[in-house]
Amino acid sequence: MSAIPAAPDVLAPDVEVIPLPDVAERLGLVVTRVHQLIRDGHLLALRREGVLGVPTAFLTDTGIVKGLGGTITLLRDNGYDSDEILRWLFTADDSLPGTPIDALRGDRGREVKRRAQAMGF
Repeated sequence: MSAIPAAPDVLAPDVEVIPLPDVAERLGLVVTRVHQLIRDGHLLALRREGVLGVPTAFLTDTGIVKGLGGTITLLRDNGYDSDEILRWLFTADDSLPGTPIDALRGDRGREVKRRAQAMGF
C-alpha cells in the first residue's frame, strides 16, 4: 500500500482540520477508505501538528462537497501540487465572493471549475 499523500499545513490556523479517523466516522466509512479517497484525489490531506487531517470545509453532513474531486483533478492536471491547491481553495476571491471552497459548498461549482481550468492557460 502506498503512503497517504499529505501537504504541509499551508492553511490559516482558523481553518478547522479534523483527523482522518474522525473524517471516516463522519462519512460512515472505514479509515482505509478515507486513505483511498485521498490517494484517488477526491480529498486532500495535510499534516497539522504531526497529525494527518482534512479541512472540515471539504465535508458536508452527507459526504464530500460536490465538485471538490473534479476541481482537485483539474488543478492537478494543470500542474498544481497539493499545497498550492489547498492555498487556492482557501484564498478569498472578491469576484466569487468568498473562497473557492465556499463557492463549491454554495453550489457554484461550475464557476469554480471554470476558474480552475483557466488557471492552466
